[in-house]
This record gives sequence, C-alpha cells and structure tokens, in this order.
Amino acid sequence: MKCVRFGGLLALVAGAMLWAAPALADTLYVHAGKLIDPEKGTVQTDRLIRIDDGRITAVTAYAPPPAGAVQIDWSALTVLPGLIDMHTHLSDAEQSNNPAEPLLHSEADIAFLAAKHARDTLAAGFTSVRDVGTFRAFSDVALRKAIDAGLVEGPRMSVAGAYLTVPGGGGEVTGLAADVQVPEIMRMGVVSGSEQMTVKARMMFQRGADFLKLIATGAVLAAGTEPGAPELSEAEMHAAVLEAARNRSYATAHAHGADGIKMAIRAGVRSIEHASLIDDEGIALAKTRGVWLVMDIYNGDWINEAGARDGWPAEILRKNRDTTDAQREGFRKAVKAGVRLAFGTDAGVYPHGLNARQFKYMVRFGMTPMQAIRSATTEAAALMGKSADVGAISPGHFADMIAVAGNPLADIGVLEHVDYVMKGGKVVR
Repeated sequence: MKCVRFGGLLALVAGAMLWAAPALADTLYVHAGKLIDPEKGTVQTDRLIRIDDGRITAVTAYAPPPAGAVQIDWSALTVLPGLIDMHTHLSDAEQSNNPAEPLLHSEADIAFLAAKHARDTLAAGFTSVRDVGTFRAFSDVALRKAIDAGLVEGPRMSVAGAYLTVPGGGGEVTGLAADVQVPEIMRMGVVSGSEQMTVKARMMFQRGADFLKLIATGAVLAAGTEPGAPELSEAEMHAAVLEAARNRSYATAHAHGADGIKMAIRAGVRSIEHASLIDDEGIALAKTRGVWLVMDIYNGDWINEAGARDGWPAEILRKNRDTTDAQREGFRKAVKAGVRLAFGTDAGVYPHGLNARQFKYMVRFGMTPMQAIRSATTEAAALMGKSADVGAISPGHFADMIAVAGNPLADIGVLEHVDYVMKGGKVVR
C-alpha cells in the first residue's frame, strides 16, 4: 500500500513539475539602442530581443515587455553578436623569450593558466573561440569540458587536441639541447607518413578533439624551422582530411609558405592559418575551393615590440620581419579577390584579452568595418560549422552578445573596450 501511495506521490510531483515548467523558464528581454546585424549587413535601431532558456526567440521593434519581465537596458549602447576568434591558444603558457617555456609548467599549472586565459578572453567579448593547438596534448579538451560543465568561466570552445606535425617540425617544442627529452604528452601528434597520420588523426577524435590542426610548414616561433618550407606532405595532409571527414569534421592547416599553402588546399583543408607568404596562385586557389584564410595580421607588431624589449631569440625576430609585411599585403589582396576570411589572432603569442586589437589592422589593410565584424561573427561561425548556434542575433541562436558605447562601424577600435558581455543569456561582464 505504501508503494502505491509513493508511486502516486511521484506522479503528482512529476505532473506539478511539468505544469510549472513554463513559469520556471528563463525568459528575459534586452533593449538594444542599435543592433548590428552581420547576417544582413544592416544596423537596426531600438530593438527588443527576447531570450528563452539561453537562446534568442525573437527580435522585434521595441515595445515594453510584459509586466514583471526581466529587462536589460542597453538602449544607449550598440549591440552585436558575441565575437569569435578562430585562432587562439588558451591551454598553454603565453609566449616568452625562452624556447623551453612549455617545459617549465606542470599539468596543474597549465590548467590554472588556461582558466585565467579563458576568463580574460570572455571578458574581452569573445564568447566563442577555436583553439588551434596546445603543446600539452588534450589540455584544451579538458578546458572545454570544464567550461561546458560550468566549472570555469570562458568562451564556447572548439579544440584541436594537439598539433599534427613532422618530427622536429613547427608543432614541436624545439630549440633545446640535443639530449633534452621532451615528454611524450607533448609529442602526441608527431607523425611520419600517411598511415601514421591516419592513426594519430583518429586518436585525436577519440580523445575529444573537434577538428584537426595540421602543421604544413615551418613556424615563425619554432626554432630551427622556416616558415616558407613545407613540412607535412600533401599525401599526409590528405590522409588527415579523410579521417576528419569520417568523423564528420575537418582539418585546418598552419601554413606560412606559398607552396605549403597550396599543398594544404589541394589536400582538402577547410582553412589556412597565417597564410603569411601566400602568392596570387594560392589566393585564386583558396577562392575557387571556398577555403577560408585566417590571417593574424596584428601579431607581427606585438612580436616585434615584445621581442625587442624582452630579448626574444634573433631567429624568431628575423622570421617575424620576413613575414609580417608580406602577410598584410597578402591579406589586402585576399580581401580584394573576395576570398573568405575569418577573424583569428594567435592569442597566446600576445596576452589573452587583447584579441580585438586586430580589428583596426583588418580595416587598415582593406576591409570595411562591417566586413571585419562579419569575419568575427558569421564567417567564423560558418567556418566552425556552427552557424545555427553562434555568430548572429536572430531566433534560434545562443544569446551570445556584446554591448559597446559608440559605433564600431564608424570606429572599429570601439570593440577593444567592451562594456557588457552576455553568454547564453547570462551577463558575464
């Protein structure tokens, strides 16, 4: 008899909970003075944005919301979608003058540093990032999980797990004495040959990666490698692309040199990172294949200034000089040619939270302010395959948005000083 009564009580409680669900739903309204819509390329005034359970359900002309409703008053501000940085390194120590820097931090050190980097990035208005590699493999996966679980405050993350690179290549810890052993956890993505690439690529997905990061050429910041020199072969990269497709994902390629860029595009990658020495043929190939370029055109100035101040190795400063101006000219040509460009900064080389400094450079080197904003919203979301969730303020999308004083379309530098940040309907700054 007690069991029957208890079952009846459970049914009564369940029914009450179902009945109460609509009243418990998290509904709020945002009054936007100006709303930049990168989907349509327009600016709307005096809008009311309705948010239910963390997603946008309506955007209308402003009218007072229902009595008793929660309303956020941004009527004196410009509102736009939360920004997206497609090239960050949250789960590593920031760049220094010491090539052994990655070896100086324990797993616990990296976890705490990563949490700070994530918080700083979110506070700067970047509500989503693509994290494109870490020396300590899968620390980015752990950070993404901690953010998703609400244990750490940070942006939505899409992560690579580790670099897929040749031995001694641009994704390795280099510049060390010959008898110094780099821990295996920092060499998880080292590959030789297409068969091994398939195995390692499969492991990345099994361990939680969202996409693959290929090191197609040498790197500015990796001692003993040259940015213009190809490293992974076209066949190795194609093997990675095929494995990514089997996992319903994609590969992106770090590629500075013109030949490496074209090899990576022919291999089937979705985007090219840096593209510093891209030539006209590479630009045309990217346009034809619909491949995005993610060009960190602010970064060179930071490396030059910080490197001279802090005594970075002469080799790194030389490689930075060799690529900075060429990259900016390539960016200008790519904009003019109509190549798809997504916002990416290489944050981690410079302090996290300064990501928006790149917007001025993008406008200086050929973009309109709206194009620059689109690169960090709708274009970035499309590259990640997340257009249904982020990158826009329209029904169905997460309520990820920022509010700024001033007009970014008149002065893109306004985005360097964000007044408010909302992620999933929660104001986090």
